[in-house]
Amino acid sequence: MAIRSIRVDDDPILRKVSRPVVKFDPLLHSFLNDMEETMRSASGVGLAAPQVGTLKRVFIIDIGEGLVEFINPIIIFEDGEQTGDEGCLSVPGRYGVVTRPNTVTIKAQDRYGNHFEITKSELFARAICHENDHLDGKIFVDCVIGDLHYSTGDEHEEEY
Repeated sequence: MAIRSIRVDDDPILRKVSRPVVKFDPLLHSFLNDMEETMRSASGVGLAAPQVGTLKRVFIIDIGEGLVEFINPIIIFEDGEQTGDEGCLSVPGRYGVVTRPNTVTIKAQDRYGNHFEITKSELFARAICHENDHLDGKIFVDCVIGDLHYSTGDEHEEEY
């Protein structure tokens, strides 16, 4: 496993649309392992492939319930609304208020190509929407209500 560099701010790769994964092989498994190590070393709760320079439709999330890998994800249902502060490993030290669905259902594949569907709410739903946006070249700052604010370092423990 290896810690990869996280792309930040105006890196053009963050604004590109990712391509579907077609090969579910040891290279993908290694990449997913690297993503996990990178996310954990940065104290994040989610990480999308473009954030480490790879334009593939892949993201991972662990909000404390265990790691979930999403490959070729599609959000198929959204319900309700939640509004709160968001941050991003690719926009270090800056936060803003974003409105997201309170509940989402997502279809995706695991590292072996098996299809699954889950429904999540609250923080997990926020994380799914945030990471899925990265796959379409969108960053949370595009969704901020009002102005971005800067962290003083102790009010945010995680990147959501």
